[in-house]
Amino acid sequence: MKIATRLNSFLPRYDGDIKSVFKVIKEIGTNYVDLNYPEHTAGFKSEEMKALIELNGLKANGVALRFRSEFINGELGNSDVSISNDALELCKEAADYCREIGGEVVTIWLGFDGFDYPFQIDYSTVWNQIKNNVIAVADYAPDLKISIEYKPFQPRAYAFIDSVGVALMMVNDVNRDNVGITLDYCHMLMKHENPAYAMDLVASRGKLFGMHVNDGYGLNDDGLMVGTSSFMQTIEFFYYAKLYGYDHAIYFDTFPIIENPIDECQQNIKMMKKIDEIIERIGMDEFGRVIKQNSAINVSDLMLKILN
Repeated sequence: MKIATRLNSFLPRYDGDIKSVFKVIKEIGTNYVDLNYPEHTAGFKSEEMKALIELNGLKANGVALRFRSEFINGELGNSDVSISNDALELCKEAADYCREIGGEVVTIWLGFDGFDYPFQIDYSTVWNQIKNNVIAVADYAPDLKISIEYKPFQPRAYAFIDSVGVALMMVNDVNRDNVGITLDYCHMLMKHENPAYAMDLVASRGKLFGMHVNDGYGLNDDGLMVGTSSFMQTIEFFYYAKLYGYDHAIYFDTFPIIENPIDECQQNIKMMKKIDEIIERIGMDEFGRVIKQNSAINVSDLMLKILN
């Protein structure tokens, strides 16, 4: 199992020292690293970061764009073309860094491309601008996976790419083999999507490039430990991941505040292993049989088997 975890959960406990965090996360059972770019890479040339990752027995999964300061009114879709061009250049820099550290996925979450008021943006213009910029990134780095992560809101009242349907529409319009989607479990709950349904839609089209797992109650990006508030839905989510042969890193995007991040990450690992054990014990064929019967009673029986 390929496992990565949210470095920002650990950095405050270790005085922001990424070297110490790499050592700790390896000791507790993770084996892959996702870096926020440029947040985690500042001060490290790519060759230095690659050596540091390898020194700790880890592998790079990829980098995730983090847009700050000038981008608060939009990134790739900003109405100020000079700012959207800066966002595009940052994506290209992230792609170079990803390649140089041995990663395979560049994750683009456009947290500021969105709107807060009616009549605030020209929807078609923004759509085409984002589309063309994603095409530019994909063509710049055809050897890498460029993955769009969607979220319905936060920090904007309305995110522009807010749902599995809109994300798939964007991927379709971009029309590049190396452009796909990262599914974040909490983001799907916030949109009132059933995570397994979104998984099926994306993975069946060969566009599942990343997976952020956590849990929550749907009103906020809660970042709770995996499987703690929607256990059965989490099992269904991973059933479909297994069904479609997902073999990339599983990233714990959880937010321990009161909890010790080491203990919290270890619980996530335990839960992942338990869910995998449950799916193996029940059997893929049995899950498939229940699905085909379309019976709530049989689903209840399945739940009892899981709890047995």
